[in-house]
Amino acid sequence: MWEASRSSERILRRLGATLVLAVMVFGLSLGAGAQSARLLDAPRAAGTVGERYDGYAVARGAVSPDLATLIDQVNAERRALYQQRAQSEGVPVEVIGKIYAGEILKSAPSGTWFLAENGQWTRK
Repeated sequence: MWEASRSSERILRRLGATLVLAVMVFGLSLGAGAQSARLLDAPRAAGTVGERYDGYAVARGAVSPDLATLIDQVNAERRALYQQRAQSEGVPVEVIGKIYAGEILKSAPSGTWFLAENGQWTRK
């Protein structure tokens, strides 16, 4: 039992370190991806694009083909970053996506809709 507790403690410390790294590198690691994500600010503020609990953007209803392409591009860039971070930290990619989702929530413009894991939408 003591060994299981130590193992859990190590995992929590590693996840804490991952959160700190996520905060520090959120805008920097994406490089051009951060710029393309900023292109979503106006559609997010208008409510046509939302953010999910797993760190990915999602269309809220019908959107133009150009906006759909931008959402796909931003999500591909995020997915690549999440996979890289997960591999380097030795944690599941889903954990990284959820950490980044929290940072996206903090930095998103007012009016942005967020889809929780339970399927409920809330607006910032």
